[in-house]
Amino acid sequence: MAEDAPVARVLVDIGLAHLDRPFDYLVPASMADGAVPGARVRVRFAGADHDGFIVERTDSSEHTGRLSPLRRLVSPEPVLTPQVAQLARAVADRYAGTVADVLRLAVPPRHARTEKEPSPAPTPAPSRPAPGGWADHRHGTALLDALADARAGARPPRAVWNPGPAAAWPDLLARLVATTVSGGRGAVVVVPDARDVARLDTALRDVMGEGRHIALEADAGLAERYRRWLRALRGSVRAVVGTRSAAFAPVANLGLVAIWDDGDDLFAEPRAPYPHTREVLLLRAHLAGAAAVVGAHARTAEAQQLVETGWARAVEPERSAVRARAPQIHTVGDEYEQHRDQAARSARLPSLAWRVARSGLQRGPVLVQVARAGYVPALACARCRTPARCSRCPGGLRLSEHGGAPTCERCSTPAPSWQCTECGHGRLRAAVVGLRRTVEELGRAFPGVQVWQSGAEAVTDTLGPEPRLVVATHGAEPEVTGGYASALLLDGTSMLNRQSLRAAEEALRRWLRAAALVRSRPGGGEIVVVADPGVPAVQALVRWDPAGFAARELAERAQLHFPPAARVAQLRGARGDIDELLRLAELPAGAQIAGPDQDGDTAQALVRVPRSSGTSLAAALRGAAGVRSARRSGEPVRIQIDPADL
Repeated sequence: MAEDAPVARVLVDIGLAHLDRPFDYLVPASMADGAVPGARVRVRFAGADHDGFIVERTDSSEHTGRLSPLRRLVSPEPVLTPQVAQLARAVADRYAGTVADVLRLAVPPRHARTEKEPSPAPTPAPSRPAPGGWADHRHGTALLDALADARAGARPPRAVWNPGPAAAWPDLLARLVATTVSGGRGAVVVVPDARDVARLDTALRDVMGEGRHIALEADAGLAERYRRWLRALRGSVRAVVGTRSAAFAPVANLGLVAIWDDGDDLFAEPRAPYPHTREVLLLRAHLAGAAAVVGAHARTAEAQQLVETGWARAVEPERSAVRARAPQIHTVGDEYEQHRDQAARSARLPSLAWRVARSGLQRGPVLVQVARAGYVPALACARCRTPARCSRCPGGLRLSEHGGAPTCERCSTPAPSWQCTECGHGRLRAAVVGLRRTVEELGRAFPGVQVWQSGAEAVTDTLGPEPRLVVATHGAEPEVTGGYASALLLDGTSMLNRQSLRAAEEALRRWLRAAALVRSRPGGGEIVVVADPGVPAVQALVRWDPAGFAARELAERAQLHFPPAARVAQLRGARGDIDELLRLAELPAGAQIAGPDQDGDTAQALVRVPRSSGTSLAAALRGAAGVRSARRSGEPVRIQIDPADL
């Protein structure tokens, strides 16, 4: 055995709640030098070999029995830093999960050949950049000054940032990162998808120069992604930008964490313990004493709560700058338009939208944002408007092409002779019109005009300034040189009427993201939003007031005791397993339980507690899950704390 610190404490990769702790193993003499804290090892546990990470080397163990030796040193590279290990524990506690599950998200798979390659030497820190667009923001230059101040004990700044219309958000984020790095500290920025990573990657090179940051993205491939990750681990770079998993990037001396467009559902991790990237970054900022910036065109209720509790300060442009840069925004249901077009409220493309599109095409490209991909993704009875359902399963019917037979969206069963179960009518109408059908209709309505589409099947990043109609689903809108001349925001009513806690918040987020691509009003930019003009989300778009809408949304959720004003756990599994888990859980006082109710093949229950009891709720559910796993009782119950939607 090793002479010095012969005991290694190992986090074993076993995702069982009752085994969520380090276990002690002896370090053989042959591994004494390589078995360092953070190294990957193989150990024997319960009669099988498992992967694990060493978290500590000690002289003794509290275990009274015989210790097993480490089976194999997989790699001496200390891939699990103490800071990331601490963060993983905090995330597991926050979301009633296990550290092993979090580490699967935090530490990428090993690529042995890449690990043997040397990493480049660190590049010198860049000089502090000019404020750029931050000079137009209230508290913008103060935020930059605080990021540049790397003095020990200085209070880190925390900001909720809305850049306003026509803002070059990648450049503004890049200046935050460069200012932080110029002061000798590291930065981590997380964005929703690979397109946003590419935009920010370009901006960082423009502001900081080559070789001073890395971009972590899945498209780079296993070897290249691991190579870049090792550069951050070994200190070759101080700045990391990437998608969801980049929140755990092993950046030393962390000075800034930032997230862009935190309302995007891509930030909701689909794997246990289902953490939200925003919350991971806020936990990391707290543990590391780092600055935190939550930025987006819109503002979520969670971001507004950070402002109202005083944890963060709002950073946004002056109202005069917002008015100067915002496009002119029309609604279709006002009194004048009702008098001019009697179908303005009900038509998918009222006459105002046609007029704005024709006028915009004389000046440049026109954006048409639609809610859904496909041809006709949802059908309904032509007489009573009842949603058309499959006869074999609960799935809805859809059309995949013009003249085709309706088919089920779930099981693909054709329904050529469908009849309404409510009124017996046999004809169908489009309940939702998709991307391809919209392209087809606009092509007929605007002969001689190019109609470009960008959606899930093929996303276009950028286009030139030539006049054309650009039909895109949300998040797939191409950027165009000089901005769009006008934009039509369709399907607003269907988005607002979704049965979702975040329906209005998500609709405004999509609209503001598209509106930010349109020219200013002085530059001729116009937008038509096809939705009820009296809805708060529409009014917030017209005023370009994401903060006011978020304050209203948060107040309404507080009255209803919904997140983020309260903490909610969603339990999914077999009804008997959920009942047992709730019996075992020592829930905090005041906990409200709804269900379990059957939801298809599984049951679901909700547990709601005041926000101050959130930690106790997670601990109670994790403890009950540990008892069940130790007893090998039934099947696991999926525990999701504060799900992105209810």
